[in-house]
Amino acid sequence: MPSVFTPLRRRVLVAGAAAVSLGLMVTGCGSDDKKDDAAGSASKAPAGAFPVTIKSALGSAVIKDKPKRVVTLGQGSAETAIALGNVPVGIEEYPWGSDKSGYLPWIHDAVKKSGATLPKQFKGGEELDIEAITELEPDVILAPWSGLTQKQYDILKDIAPTVAYPEKAWSTNWDQQIEIIAKALGQPEKAKDLESKIEKQLADAAASRPHYKNVTFSYIYNTGPGTLGIFKPEEQRVAMVSKLGLKVDPIVNTFPETEGTDSSLIGLENANKLAKSDIAFTFYMDEKSRKTVEAQPLYAAIPAVKKDALVYSHDTPFVTASSMINPLTVPYSIERYLPMIDKAVAKAGK
Repeated sequence: MPSVFTPLRRRVLVAGAAAVSLGLMVTGCGSDDKKDDAAGSASKAPAGAFPVTIKSALGSAVIKDKPKRVVTLGQGSAETAIALGNVPVGIEEYPWGSDKSGYLPWIHDAVKKSGATLPKQFKGGEELDIEAITELEPDVILAPWSGLTQKQYDILKDIAPTVAYPEKAWSTNWDQQIEIIAKALGQPEKAKDLESKIEKQLADAAASRPHYKNVTFSYIYNTGPGTLGIFKPEEQRVAMVSKLGLKVDPIVNTFPETEGTDSSLIGLENANKLAKSDIAFTFYMDEKSRKTVEAQPLYAAIPAVKKDALVYSHDTPFVTASSMINPLTVPYSIERYLPMIDKAVAKAGK
């Protein structure tokens, strides 16, 4: 795991660490500029043709032939590759969100169902196991939604073509990620199919809860006593909730991005600005952490907190799944999310 509060490390905000609660992990309707950039980030070769060049903020990956041995870093890439029928030979481990199988449950189940071999897992983040990746002899390394550093990229690109993020670490839109991976694997025409399926799953869930459209929410987190942060509308976890029909509290758009990962540390002194959020999403490491955080007067005074109109979970696989939008996490999250949201909405009196 990366160190606990390393700036710009979205992974830290997702996983949290030792006895500290953090905020509950690319938008479904990303900006047109971003989508245009994504569409133009690869060569104009015919669908599925190789070689393909995919540009990123860290360098360009030239993929000469259709990859057979895929390695993924960060999050979401493994799921999309699996949905495209290409089970990776190696994936970055994520023990915090894994179940007793040692894998993220949706990855474990999908791979077992396909009859394929489970990917080898290796350490990622600041402790990225380069040797393990080398031994896997990858044809391509996919990391479009990750915290990959320039130093790491410069090493990995000599092992295999490495696809990093288009602009900033941990800030790639979910549909953009799917399009990048599909293009890298020679299946660009399947990207829209995956996106449409995800959109339909979320739309169907929203249609089953028409009253959600009258509910405003904010997605908050903290990095210790006296702190308060908020995730921006473009962040994947917020995008998922929005697609379920709830409305982001307009106040969220007034806070400037401060951490480079579609989030803003607004400070506990600004907690009163969330007065019009009917409900709030967050998570706590455990009940002890929750009590510590909610014992702070300014935090406790947030209307959603005061009414216990909170959506949170101690289940780390669920917290992980609901923090990202991809073909495997969305169905896993929806069935667990709706009852939790229903409870919070009722507490808010909506």
